[in-house]
Amino acid sequence: MARAATTSDAFNAVAEPWRREILDLLARGERPVGDLVRVLGLAQPQVSKHLRVLREVDLVRARDNGRQRVYRLNPAPLKGIHDWVAGYERLWNERFDLMDEVLDELMLDESTEGENGNDVDD
Repeated sequence: MARAATTSDAFNAVAEPWRREILDLLARGERPVGDLVRVLGLAQPQVSKHLRVLREVDLVRARDNGRQRVYRLNPAPLKGIHDWVAGYERLWNERFDLMDEVLDELMLDESTEGENGNDVDD
């Protein structure tokens, strides 16, 4: 089966790390393209390419402000990603709870060994 185009949906669009970085920056507020270029340290054509992809899936919106184009986050398309990831939250919480139990047991064993004079360093 052919892989979906990068611009087909929010899932594919956010798969690219630079686009996630752009979304993180825009989550803090509107930014002009020049500011994104400066903060990211990428060339302007690269940033514009990533912004185009994000615009095509409606994750960002642009407005003209004089001679500048200013971008802002449109979080609505992220809801599908959030809903999908939320389905795994219970699983992660269960695993973290198990890890906490194992760590508690290890700490208890370590403190018991220390009290009995059975240091691990001996």
